[in-house]
Amino acid sequence: MNVSFYGVRGSTPCACDENLRYGGNTACVAIESPGRDPIVLDLGTGLRFFGDGQPQDGTFAGHALVTHLHWDHVQGLPFFVPIHQPGARLDVYGPVEDGIGLAQAFDDFMRHPYFPVGIAQLAGDVAFHDLEPGEHRVGDADVVAARVPHIGPTFGFRVTLDGVSVAYVPDHQQPMDGSLEVDPGVVALCAGADVLIHDAQFTAEEFAAKPHWGHCTVEYAVAVAEAAGVRRLVLFHHDPGHDDETIDRLLDGVRTHPRAAGLEEVLAASEGLTLALTPATAGIQA
Repeated sequence: MNVSFYGVRGSTPCACDENLRYGGNTACVAIESPGRDPIVLDLGTGLRFFGDGQPQDGTFAGHALVTHLHWDHVQGLPFFVPIHQPGARLDVYGPVEDGIGLAQAFDDFMRHPYFPVGIAQLAGDVAFHDLEPGEHRVGDADVVAARVPHIGPTFGFRVTLDGVSVAYVPDHQQPMDGSLEVDPGVVALCAGADVLIHDAQFTAEEFAAKPHWGHCTVEYAVAVAEAAGVRRLVLFHHDPGHDDETIDRLLDGVRTHPRAAGLEEVLAASEGLTLALTPATAGIQA
């Protein structure tokens, strides 16, 4: 299984010279295995770059797991070139919010005057599937969806394929008092995962100024990894104001954090990073 990162930012795209190494696109991670349709985690602006490497002749078929409907997780869909060809298909799965299903939500924000291209104008077939928490079969993978504390209905996902499990929790509200207590449902979702891709948007000082923004500190990401007993932690959903040097410093601090002692590896997600996971050991070749 290959886990590839095409968008690693939270909130808003932020391409600039200071962000060249880690990248400036919003959330999009692809899980691929030979002979299987790919599974994309979130449809942020990084989706455009994932599409560059996919069939553009109408033969594309794949699945997308959308954690929630905030712009930084959905705005890439109309720029996904493969879906502009007849015959292409993308199945999109995600939560219902306030009685609004995925199909209606995408139709609402992909229409005039907000955007010039609507879902119905895409030449390929986009099928929307409203998910409830629990176990699901998506393509050839076993998928668990679980509620995660954030702003509005938000899922975290656990994808198991070829004997390897990846937990994906890109937006996670830390307790507003700054404590490191982790929601039991999140611990259960991530328990024993080979890789945890987790929100790491704020420093402690930033969180103190924005405790209600729906995100967490890098230290909290480590606390989740420790509580869940995962093997490897990938820091994700980097703040758009964090340049390459800032993320380097945060990563160095996490790697020496006492709570990270039980982890085999800690990485910071960067665009272009691919983790090659083997069924036997889930060893990583970056």
